[in-house]
Amino acid sequence: MEQGYRTISRKTLRPLQKDIRKITFLCKAECSRKRIIQYSIMIKFGTDGWRARIAEEFNFDNVRRVAKAHAEVLKEKGVKRVIVGYDWRFRSEDFAKAVYDVFRSEGLEAKLVGSACTTPMVSFAVKYLGYENGVMITASHNPPAYNGYKIKESFGGSATPEFVKNVEEKVKDIESVEIKEFEPEYQEVRKKYVEKIREFFDMDLFKEKKTLVVHDSMHGTSSGLLDFVLRDTKVSVINIRKDRDPLFGGHPPEPIEKYMEITKEKVRALGAELGIANDGDGDRIALVDDKGNYVNTQLIYAMLLLHLLENKGKRGKVVKTVSTTYLADRICKEFGVPLIEVGVGFKNINEIILKEGGVIFGGEESGGYGIPEYLPERDGIFSALNILELLYLKDKKVSEVVAEIFERFGEAYYKRVDLRVKEKIKGRIKELKENPPERIGEFKVREVKTIDGVKFVFEDDSWLLMRPSGTEPLIRVYAETPTKEEVEKIIQKGLELLK
Repeated sequence: MEQGYRTISRKTLRPLQKDIRKITFLCKAECSRKRIIQYSIMIKFGTDGWRARIAEEFNFDNVRRVAKAHAEVLKEKGVKRVIVGYDWRFRSEDFAKAVYDVFRSEGLEAKLVGSACTTPMVSFAVKYLGYENGVMITASHNPPAYNGYKIKESFGGSATPEFVKNVEEKVKDIESVEIKEFEPEYQEVRKKYVEKIREFFDMDLFKEKKTLVVHDSMHGTSSGLLDFVLRDTKVSVINIRKDRDPLFGGHPPEPIEKYMEITKEKVRALGAELGIANDGDGDRIALVDDKGNYVNTQLIYAMLLLHLLENKGKRGKVVKTVSTTYLADRICKEFGVPLIEVGVGFKNINEIILKEGGVIFGGEESGGYGIPEYLPERDGIFSALNILELLYLKDKKVSEVVAEIFERFGEAYYKRVDLRVKEKIKGRIKELKENPPERIGEFKVREVKTIDGVKFVFEDDSWLLMRPSGTEPLIRVYAETPTKEEVEKIIQKGLELLK
């Protein structure tokens, strides 16, 4: 048993025991027929893929049904070559093999990624290794009891809403799939992926001075990738939470502050210049600065955007989701580049990338950022390299870069609170959309946006957003303001509005 299992406390495990017992028992049996029928109608894709509880909705029969529906859509489009990847979640490799077998049964030229991988590695394989479509078995940052099915299209990014809708419609008519097993064929991806990333950077830059970085893969499949990319440089990478643990240490593999205490402690203990964390499937990033402080994802968006515009001289369209920082608006205004705002979910960013073209950067509050020149996809490792490049080019520490952004574009403090879904709360969001208030407490509403949920923009650019999550059964409440005190006030007002 790996170290990650032994170090989980009984207190941490207690809330998960029910899920653990259910996963272990039901997955061994591949679910009883009664349970399969019970959950067979619940397949619904969210902001990025279909995610559900293992051994409930996410069982082998349903995975095969989705794979068959997916295969039928691919055949209608004349697609032949497909790659299937998987993460380190419970039995992900077995679910991936089930998908592979269905694809082969349907006459597709399918291959499995040679070992557990990140989601961006599947997108990379689709774009650069000659595949026309891809599947990633992962539930990304969701709790350990979940798994999921992400689809990647030929351009190397998340499937378009139209593609997903076709799969959803077809799966309704598929009751079961005959099981036929094939000898697996594999595609080596990891080394090719790392070499492609290195092509986008002057690797000699990272040989100029010694830098100590803590990399926290949160027991996910980005483990070992950062130091592989940075081999033969003066960047020393200390890996933590690097081993496979399907329980992810007893909490979701989501790089948000409350799950990153160990990252902050390690940075402080080692005197590292930077801490980098990725989620379970490696498409998101979070940072800890040189002082051991968490750097929120809104500031990372601003850092990456400013780096592309100022240090790399890029010009073109920029895309942000409705839950993303007002610093983006101010930076884009200074550099004279257009900014487009869309609903939450990288698939909405991709829609702009594909339909309008000319996009140089897109990102969202969740910590997923994409640079279409490389991939129209979030990639936590590629984002990490850009952050390091920024620090080397400016010869500054993370805390100094953040201070510079605040000085030039104004301070910005952000907070998000997640609530369990209740019909009453969903009803209140609908009411607020239809009859928005002119003031929320002491804050006068300047603009109301209903792209995704309901967003109130105040006179000083502060904002409050309330929307249902597209990946979990949650209502998310977000706020951003120029002061820490105000962000707490606005969040509280938002929670009161939902009562």
